Amino acid sequence: MNYNRAVIVGNVTAAPEMRKTNSGQSVCTITVATNRIWKDKGGERQRTSEFHSVVLWGRLAEIASQYLQKGALVLVEGRLQTRSWDDQSGAKRFRTEIVAESMQLGPRGGAAPQGEPQGKEEKPEEIPIIEEDEEVDAKDIPF
Repeated sequence: MNYNRAVIVGNVTAAPEMRKTNSGQSVCTITVATNRIWKDKGGERQRTSEFHSVVLWGRLAEIASQYLQKGALVLVEGRLQTRSWDDQSGAKRFRTEIVAESMQLGPRGGAAPQGEPQGKEEKPEEIPIIEEDEEVDAKDIPF
């Protein structure tokens, strides 16, 4: 049995890049940053970021290009795919991407999506950070 699934929740690092293939199909690429926070042996808080390339196709691409913007929180679920090509110097290059099969937009922040009028600005919802070494009390879970 084989299983290829990737699920990430992170922040979009730049405006989505939307384009059309020669056949007219929509394709959008985004980069999503995910953070890992932990305490080292000395008790100092450490943080590292990973950057993930995400490719969205069809209607999902159109939604991403319309509603996502730099800094937006997004959940992406899809499969990992590695492409290879020869660069200008003839060296073999590889790129591993997440090909999105579903996407969930995070809480809406202060700016309206492209093409929508600016209205009353909302403050983005704060997302709590739960560190690996924190104890979670079952009565604190809201469901």
